Order: sequence, then structure tokens, then C-alpha cells
Amino acid sequence: MPIVAQSTETTDWVSRFADEVIAESERRAPGAKTSAATAPGGVVVASGLSPSGPIHLGNLREVMTPHLVADEVRRRGYEVRHLISWDDYDRYRKVPAGVPGVDETWAEHIGKPLTSVPAPKGSPHPNWAEHFKAAMTASLAEMGVEFDGISQTAQYTSGVYREQILHAMKHRRDIDAILDQYRTKKAPAKKSQKPVDEAELEAAEGSGAAAEDDGSSGSAGYFPYKPYCGNCEKDLTTVTAYDDDSTELTYACTACGFSETVRLSEFNRGKLVWKVDWPMRWAYEGVVFEPSGVDHSSPGSSFQVGGQIVGIFGGKQPIGPMYAFVGISGMAKMSSSKGGVPTPADALRIMEPQLLRWLYARRRPNQSFKIAFDQEIQRLYDEWDRLDAKVADGSALPADVAAHTRAVGTAAGELPKTPRPLPYRTLASVADITAGHEDQALRILGELDPADPIASLDQARPRYDKAEAWINTHVPADQRTIVRQEPDAELLKSLDEPSRQSLRLLLDGLADHWSLDGLTHHVYGVPKVQAGFPADATPKELPPEIKTAQRTFFALLYHLLVGRDTGPRLPTLLLAVGQDRVRTLLGE
Repeated sequence: MPIVAQSTETTDWVSRFADEVIAESERRAPGAKTSAATAPGGVVVASGLSPSGPIHLGNLREVMTPHLVADEVRRRGYEVRHLISWDDYDRYRKVPAGVPGVDETWAEHIGKPLTSVPAPKGSPHPNWAEHFKAAMTASLAEMGVEFDGISQTAQYTSGVYREQILHAMKHRRDIDAILDQYRTKKAPAKKSQKPVDEAELEAAEGSGAAAEDDGSSGSAGYFPYKPYCGNCEKDLTTVTAYDDDSTELTYACTACGFSETVRLSEFNRGKLVWKVDWPMRWAYEGVVFEPSGVDHSSPGSSFQVGGQIVGIFGGKQPIGPMYAFVGISGMAKMSSSKGGVPTPADALRIMEPQLLRWLYARRRPNQSFKIAFDQEIQRLYDEWDRLDAKVADGSALPADVAAHTRAVGTAAGELPKTPRPLPYRTLASVADITAGHEDQALRILGELDPADPIASLDQARPRYDKAEAWINTHVPADQRTIVRQEPDAELLKSLDEPSRQSLRLLLDGLADHWSLDGLTHHVYGVPKVQAGFPADATPKELPPEIKTAQRTFFALLYHLLVGRDTGPRLPTLLLAVGQDRVRTLLGE
């Protein structure tokens, strides 16, 4: 099978795939794709998405893998088409859980094309498929993903594939013989990655197309075509007769009992079964590169069988990797309240497009990774900001530079970015403490760096808005920060002399250190000075017990300021509370 080799080297995987795609294009049409100017139609890469419900972050890998490769090919001066086939003519298989505006009555539509199913209640879109396509299209636009969308409903119902359908029916015995090689073979047992709950298990599954039957094979023989019923619109039909010369086809519906005879050369209300439909499209569109999920890549599955069936249509199988699972950090909390798998729109509410692009760009397709919706998002942002700094000063490794470049923009240009990208964890803490009061947020952010104060929240946007959304939607209420209104008189009265001394040392140096960096140095320095060491002494110069003293001091401050053992980083918290209120709460 012509699957691109996946090396374990640290070089940029996107560039390696782009090399393979260009070489394969040249093999197929020597000299025809040497430049954008001489490449009518260009190099074709493809993705397929089924809008059968919310299109989740696992599905996004189906788009991002060819997008990144297409963009690299485009950067090299080639014309490229990235096709996204919307599989909106697929059958409606089940009612997904947790979709607002949907109840059990939608089960009556199971078996109909997705474009014949009503949209959820309150949706502005004309049908089920368009409702979920719209959300994904908006997310892809925010991420800078350019593509040509193809509605399979439009393709089939307008007769675009008529010749391909008739050809498949004419060669149905050849197709049946290929499929028959795999029907009795059992796929090897899958190595299970243990999902954390049912929603994550759903994220690991494909659209369901991979498990579809491969065509009807009854007393009348094998047929790779499935009509939708002319009465109930469902695909619970069986072809009972077909004549190659006249193209007359007779089918019966097991759902409603309806039966009719049609002329397939004029009939547009049906589609090829999946394992035939996919390779037909490879040939029709001339696809050079298309990845496939685990559900389509096991022995005897769609990608492997399609590699043989595509020859019947005069085409070649695309090259392309199998891509691995995309997990979610914090899924259990999210799914219990939301009832579903996070989508790109969910991710983009709490992170900038650059970070989301980077998560897909930095890992080879066969490497699984997780997208954070919990506290881990702060660490990811720290990692991203460090990479950003290394790229800026020229110290980043080449593969990391490549992933960064692909994250911040495309061949068309850079994505919009936050003018002053302050640390995400700082912004989250400020949003938490100020609870939506923008004037307070601006005051605190303006004091982070007195030498270059931020003048408007717009300078910190959209990152500030993403951090605020994360605080409001993914941090439980019992973990939110509420600053005390009055001093804890009882705790202050009970303090021993060393504790009182530590508070005096902090308050005495508060004004001189009133900035984020200054307070960081000062807060960590108080226990050092109290123990007889310089405030700027390094950990190597200090005994281990200083760390214990720092933790004890920090816990005391948290109790006095917010009534808990922990909270936002203390320098940020102090800035948020303000000097006068800090002094009051600490008993001055």
C-alpha cells in the first residue's frame, strides 16, 4: 500500500510529506506540476468530514494533516487544492447525545440522508448537515484553513457521478471479488488506549462509515449501490434486479414496504456504498494525498480495500498516513456538563488559533496527543511562549521553528495575533480575581510592567478573552478566587512572632517592588532574608528547609488574602488586590 513512511527522526514531518506529495504528483503527470503557472488544477489533497453531529477535535486531524502538507507545497510555489468532502449524503445513524434542541423524536429520521434530517430546534440552518458544517467552517476560517468544500448531496443528486455509478454497477462482480478477499478475514485485536469516559470513547470513533456494509448481495447478486427510498427517504433498501443494458434497477424498502423500478441512467436518489464511494472519488478528483483514521486503516478496511478498487475507476490510491487518536485533558469534567466531545469551536473559545494549530503541527500524524481544557492549558501556553521567545532570538531547533512557522500563519500570511501576549496564567488569574470588571483588569495589567505599561485591554486581546472564557467555563466555582472583604482578625491574632516578622518584611518592601517581576523576587525573598540569606540567593546556595519556609509563608498569605491554602500566583494576586487592601488584609 502506498502509505507515506513515518520516520522517528526529529526533522519536520510536514516537509517530508510535502516532498512525497510533489514526487508522487510528478510520477502521475511528469512535468505537469513543476510550477504553479503550469499546473491547471494543481496538486490535490483531500479530507472527508461527516456532519452527522458535532465535528470534534479528533476529526480536526483529518483536516489539519492535509492542510499543513498542502500549505507547505503551496509555500514552494505549487498550485494546490485542498478538498473537503462533506459526507452529507451519508445516512443518519443515531441521535447524538447532548446536542441542544434535539430530543428522542429525531430517531424517526435514522436512515435518511443527513441533508434530509431537520436541524436542531432554533438553528438558522436548513437541515442537520448544514447546521454542523457551519460550525466547523467558521472554526476552520479562524484557523486560516483554506479549502474547497464539496457537498456529496449536491454531487449525487445532480448526477455528477452518474457515469461512475453506472461503471461500478457494470463492474460489480470485479468489485465483489475484491471485497470477498476480506470478508472472512478477522482484523487483529486492537490495542486499546483506555479513554477516560464514554465521551472520550466517542472521540476515538470515526464517523461510522468504516463499519457500513459493503453492498447488497442477495439472490439477485452483489450491488455496490444503495438507493434512498422514494417513499420514506431511508436507505433501508435492497436492490432486487438490475439490467446493464437498459440500466433498469428495482429495489424494495424494508422500512415501509415501498418498491419501484427506475432507470439508473436518470436516477439521482442514491449513492455508492462507502468502500466503493471513497476510491471512486480518489479517481474522480485525482487525489494525491489523503490521511485516514484508525477506523479506516485496519486490515480489510476502507483504505486498504479502496487501494484495489480505485483501479476499476482508472485511478490511483492516494499516499497518506494513518493518524492517531487526539485525546482531551479535562474531558470528564467537560463531558459531564456538556454531554459531548469538544469541537474546534470549543477549543477556540479558550485558546488562540496559533496554539491549536501548533498542537497539530508539532506531532507526527501517527503520534497521539491531548488538547487541554483543564489547568494543563496554562502549561501549554507557557511552553508556546518559550518557543516563541526561542524563535525570536534564534535559539530554537529547526523542527521547532518549522512547527512554529506553520502555527503562526500560512502561505497566505500570518494569522491575527495578540499585540501584547502576556502570560496566559497571569491573564487567567486577573480574569478570575476581577470577575469581569474590565477597569480593574486593566489596572492590574497596567501594573505588571511599570516601565512599559499596557494602555488598553485590546493590547492583550484576544488572549485575554480566551483566558477569561477558560476561567468562566472550565474552572469549577469552588476553585474560583474570592478576595476577603475584611481581615481575618482571629488568624492575625494567633500568629507567632516569626510569622508576624515575615508579614512585616513583605509589607516594608511592598512599594519598592510593585511590579510583577519585583513582587516575584520579593515574595520568594522574604523567607530567605528571614533565615539570614540574601534575597537574591539561588536555590543552590540555600538549605532545603528554605523551600519548606516558602511554602509555609505562601500558605499564610493565601489564607489571609483569599481564605484558602492556594490560589493564583501570589505576585499576580497581590497586584490584583492592590497595595492599600493588601496592607489592610495583612494587618497593617
